[in-house]
Amino acid sequence: MCHLLSLLRCLLLTMLLAMVGGLHAKEPAAPEAVLSFANREIVTLRATVQGVTPENRVKRIDERLRVLGEADLEQPINRNHVALEGRKGIIFSLGDRMLFVLYEADLDEEQRLSLAAAADQVEKRFREALKVKDEQLRGPVLLKGILLSLLATAIMLTLLWVIQRTTGFVLARLQRLVQKARGNGKVGWAEHAWLLISRLAQLILAFLWLSVAYLWFTYVLGTFPLTQPFADKLSSFLVELLGMLGHGAVSALPGLLTAAVILFLTKAVNDVLANVFQNVDQGKATIPGIHQETARATRRLVGILVWGGGIAVAYPYLPLAESDAFKGLSVMFGFMLTLGSAGIVTQLMSGLVLIYSRALHVGDFVSIGEVVGVVKEMGALSTKLVNMRNEEITIPNAVLVGNPIKNYSSNGAAQGALLSTSVTIGYDTPWRQVHAMLLKAAEATGGLRSDPAPFVRQKSLQDFYVEYELFAYIDRPLERVHILSELHANIQDQFNSHGVQIMSPHFVLQPKNNVVVSRDNWFAEPADKP
Repeated sequence: MCHLLSLLRCLLLTMLLAMVGGLHAKEPAAPEAVLSFANREIVTLRATVQGVTPENRVKRIDERLRVLGEADLEQPINRNHVALEGRKGIIFSLGDRMLFVLYEADLDEEQRLSLAAAADQVEKRFREALKVKDEQLRGPVLLKGILLSLLATAIMLTLLWVIQRTTGFVLARLQRLVQKARGNGKVGWAEHAWLLISRLAQLILAFLWLSVAYLWFTYVLGTFPLTQPFADKLSSFLVELLGMLGHGAVSALPGLLTAAVILFLTKAVNDVLANVFQNVDQGKATIPGIHQETARATRRLVGILVWGGGIAVAYPYLPLAESDAFKGLSVMFGFMLTLGSAGIVTQLMSGLVLIYSRALHVGDFVSIGEVVGVVKEMGALSTKLVNMRNEEITIPNAVLVGNPIKNYSSNGAAQGALLSTSVTIGYDTPWRQVHAMLLKAAEATGGLRSDPAPFVRQKSLQDFYVEYELFAYIDRPLERVHILSELHANIQDQFNSHGVQIMSPHFVLQPKNNVVVSRDNWFAEPADKP
């Protein structure tokens, strides 16, 4: 019975120990802590000793190091082996003052260093930190650092002043050049890009200032032994940044060269095609299916296609082509183009219809709905006309396509625009005389062309009168109102001088004699006899 009770107690004790061990195994390990002195890393502690975590161990060590005097810093570093709770360690001391213990559990398992080798590294770092701390307390070293910092500050301020004055001088020089060009009537791209240039100059100035300040701060930190590690970190960061930028530039160089070659070949092809279509536009060459009037628009369309193909081929070789930012911008622009392109595409297609239908050209005298004027400009989205009142009228291309266009000068571009006016004369006036008077009035009117010569047509024979219409050609369609006014005045003078009544007769009763022209008066002046 006693043996059975003893066996049960042993089993229970074993189970409790296993449970306690399991609980301890499940507890997470304390985070490691770094011991630093004089702004330099000495060692990383990872072990929890007698319930003291690495963080608390580092705090206790910092308290011991903080009370070290100048005499303590000159003491030699001593190392002694120790074993605590079955753990091997090495005690680091300054003279007789114990500072910290390095245990085997503090070592990094991945480095696979022995305790002695790790202690050698820790001693080397600690000795260097003690030396720096001792030097920082010395007056000559501190004075030297202050003097070098003051000299660096003076140089920095001088450089900042020189950079600012140089930037101001360059901007003032550019502004004077722009004003001089404006005074001579030659305003180039610099005036329109002046705001961009000034903003770019400000950005470059800020970058130079930050660079000088960064270098000054790094140098000042390096002049004092205590802050030397911070200077090393800033220098390494700058070197890493420049190295990363340089590596990126070198890596992107093959793609940029490939894209440049593709775009160069694209430009060469576009120049050849542009030269061909320019010759067609100037009448020096002919291409089946391409008219001289549509050569310029065809050249632009072919140029867009060529450049679009070249950019599509060169796009994958660009350094940022595969970046998420570039893809996001592409999606955003595509979405915006999809939403806003419906109306624009309609106007563009209408403009192409106008160009390739050759319905009108720049300089044509046209009538579109209630608008009568001369075509001033034909754009991709709209067409501009100038009417008789010298008013500029803009008509969307889609409106032009949806309305009939009367072109008064397309069929006779070399002859000029056709102008006409009508008069109604009674049957008692010889028609030859009326023709002659109308032609005489046309000859006396300025602005009418003599070649082709004006001509008269009898438009209709009404009940009481004959309707005559005088046709003439003009070179300046916008002066049509003035020319027509002068022509009407000359017609009145001609008819008055020959005693012919312009007012059309309307009879209430039939006259006693027939209203006819006797044969003797068929060639009344100014008509010429055959």
